[in-house]
Amino acid sequence: MEVDFGGQGEIVFERRGCAGLIRLTRPAALNALTHGMIRALRRALVAWEADPEVACVVVEGEGRAFCSGGDVIAAYKAGRNGTPPYEFFSDEYRLNAHIGRFSKPYIAFLDGIVMGGGAGISVHGSHRIVTENTLFAMPEVGIGFFPDVGGSAFLPHLPGHFGTYLALTGSRIRQGDCLGSGIATHAIAAEAIDGIRARLIDTGDVGAAFAKTDTPDFETDAATRELIARGFGEPTLESCIAALSKWAKTGSETALKILSVLESRSPTSLHVTFRQIAEGRALEMDDCMRMEYRILNRMLQGHDFYEGIRAALIDKGDTPHWKPAGLEDVSPGDVDAYFAPLGDGELTLP
Repeated sequence: MEVDFGGQGEIVFERRGCAGLIRLTRPAALNALTHGMIRALRRALVAWEADPEVACVVVEGEGRAFCSGGDVIAAYKAGRNGTPPYEFFSDEYRLNAHIGRFSKPYIAFLDGIVMGGGAGISVHGSHRIVTENTLFAMPEVGIGFFPDVGGSAFLPHLPGHFGTYLALTGSRIRQGDCLGSGIATHAIAAEAIDGIRARLIDTGDVGAAFAKTDTPDFETDAATRELIARGFGEPTLESCIAALSKWAKTGSETALKILSVLESRSPTSLHVTFRQIAEGRALEMDDCMRMEYRILNRMLQGHDFYEGIRAALIDKGDTPHWKPAGLEDVSPGDVDAYFAPLGDGELTLP
């Protein structure tokens, strides 16, 4: 039975058997999240968490993406028109925090592209299921932003500083890396989704539904993971780059490629993200979301977020002109400002 929680034409909700089913239905936009989708999804979670007939919630995307992120072009246009979308992000962050504390099994089938906001509506849930089609990334530093939607809550805890690497480079990973790093909890073949969903609807027994899963190996080889662990385990951004530079000079092609990626990213985003990940290690989910909302406010008031979106998505493929242009031009005081309290403007959480 279809249920109306809003978001018509963009997200569909059904109550079937023991499960609440959610399907993102913007395949042409790779299921990018709109404000209406975010609000509707949260209304569904509130209702189904209180409904004793709903044993679990299942979230999927239509087409070749689970969810490619938030609708950043809409955010760009709003900001350029003088109305930065603070409410969009505050509602999104409240949704991320709600998923993090959701009291029932929350199953996300990550069968396809998962980026940014797509991670925010999946990785904080109890069951993150990857397939051979999964392509995961937190690419925000490439558009002058930062890995928000709870990136500070899960990225710092991936083993071998893999989360710091993903945050600073925006690198794309697949099924084995997601499972091995802990981003995913289970791996299956895409063709198994229908059968598992049917069992969840019939019984609500999540343990039985995922009793038989796959164990793909890392796609990133052991030597590269060791380089990442050492290079991104340094105490400062500058020392990480120095370590990578040292290995690049000794002939490491991997270190050279990573450095090339970092050089293309927003210097401000790199500095802010490095500190975000460092501080997130000691914070609970709700405190991470409050910290991210402080950063978000300053990003929406700055330059690089709009410049990054212009270059990548408006003028497609243009070279962004970051301000400041170099890592050495971003002062500690500049970074501190992103983390300063907002006073009455702090994110409120239930």
